[in-house]
Amino acid sequence: MSQLSLWPIAQFLVLLTLANGVPVIAKRMLGDWLAWPIDGGWLFWDGQPLLGRSKTVRGLVLAILATTIGAPMIGLDIETGMLVGFTAMVGDMFSSFLKRRLRLAPSAQASGFDQVPESLLPFLVARNLVGFSAWDILIGVGVFWIGELLVSRFLYMLHVRDRPY
Repeated sequence: MSQLSLWPIAQFLVLLTLANGVPVIAKRMLGDWLAWPIDGGWLFWDGQPLLGRSKTVRGLVLAILATTIGAPMIGLDIETGMLVGFTAMVGDMFSSFLKRRLRLAPSAQASGFDQVPESLLPFLVARNLVGFSAWDILIGVGVFWIGELLVSRFLYMLHVRDRPY
């Protein structure tokens, strides 16, 4: 078994936290200002929203901007930061797409659906760039999954999130 890449995993977890946290904080601070839905309100063939109103252009842009700015602060280049932010948001949109197909309400809890795509995709895309092993990826996704559930409850207690998940 190869040695775990603990520092790179930690760096990615910081960026994933930024990518997921900044849109939530922006929603609390800015309300509906510039909160245009990414899907433009379009419906899929099943009559459900493509992504839903909670996936906004503002959130996408701020997530990518936050990870791009944050990356050099933790020892990564801006391109890696941008890549992590973008792929985390693509994973988040994919999970929203799946949740709409299952007819779950926007922001409804779907453990696993909410954490795995948005953490797995950045780890997979950057696997060769950073040198992640399969174990590194599994550990990173697992820690993100558990951490996201704990942080969400904490942010709910602080009245930053609307729901405890």
